[in-house]
Amino acid sequence: MKNLALRFVGLQLALPMAIVAVAFSTPSHARVLRQSVLAKVTYCKDCHGLSAQGFRGYYAIPRLAGQQPQYLKNQLRAFVEHNRPNPIMSNVAHVLKPAMIEAIASYFQHLNPRPLGGGPRNLVAEGRHIFQNGIPQANVAACAACHGPQATGHGQIPRLAGQVYWYVVNELTGWPKLRGQKRPDTSIIMKPVAHSLTKSEIRAVAAYVSYLR
Repeated sequence: MKNLALRFVGLQLALPMAIVAVAFSTPSHARVLRQSVLAKVTYCKDCHGLSAQGFRGYYAIPRLAGQQPQYLKNQLRAFVEHNRPNPIMSNVAHVLKPAMIEAIASYFQHLNPRPLGGGPRNLVAEGRHIFQNGIPQANVAACAACHGPQATGHGQIPRLAGQVYWYVVNELTGWPKLRGQKRPDTSIIMKPVAHSLTKSEIRAVAAYVSYLR
């Protein structure tokens, strides 16, 4: 079963690693990097899923598939600097070299499995309205203004499309405790937004984006 998974991941690496190989001067260097990335990605899939689709269980683990590379790089740095408190990810991130981070970020960006969904269907319509229009009376801007009309993100702004429902709920609910622990970073823009959303509004937005592809 493990060999089958390795072959599957190897096939998925073809496009991203072709991109990565261009950045290196010798074929042998690119080959060694590819093998290292394959090993690291195989390790990542234990938690984030074989296609990086995330995990919907007792402890929600985020989808990385299709994520913006710059956002992923920023978050790995935040784990290393303990700006995001997560002992597991801090241990994973602190051993990654810059070239490895670039390759992994490129790999995940090119995956696009079906979203897990999981959000309550009856909240999707409300979530769509908030995402597209915001909540003017609460001074909450439209999510689409930063994350894009299809929630695919851009640069340092993360993709939300297809993100695991409970992961989004947990992040927005606990934003002050989960982000920017030691110093402000780009995520600071979300602090007033998360604070202004009610729990039911957070769940509605999370339900909506959980089904986007």
